[in-house]
Amino acid sequence: MKSTPAWKTALLTLIVVLSNASGNLFLSLGMKSSTGVWFWWILLGVALLILWTLSRMTLLSWADLSFVLPVTAAGYPLSALLGRWFLQEQISELRWAGTALIVAGTVLVASQTSRLPASQRDDGRGHHP
Repeated sequence: MKSTPAWKTALLTLIVVLSNASGNLFLSLGMKSSTGVWFWWILLGVALLILWTLSRMTLLSWADLSFVLPVTAAGYPLSALLGRWFLQEQISELRWAGTALIVAGTVLVASQTSRLPASQRDDGRGHHP
């Protein structure tokens, strides 16, 4: 099985995080509106969430589940920030504390060098398990 370069994994991770957060933002904007003009926000939100699903599926085929889920959870704090900035949502200190814990966990998981399934990892001597 061919290994995926780290830069591709990082780029796809970024796409997963951004498409999730922005898709949810646009979907929320459209769903909370009472005018038909916002129908396009709903379609944009759905399209971005479809992109999120497809890119996440690809990422899961490239990297460990134990890496993908925590790292892509970075989208949750980003969603909170977008909600605060664009939807004027009020976020309590307790929710910010929870968001900080998500960020801390994401940083811990992302700092690990092992992103490939065990069958694709090199043991340092050019051998694969």
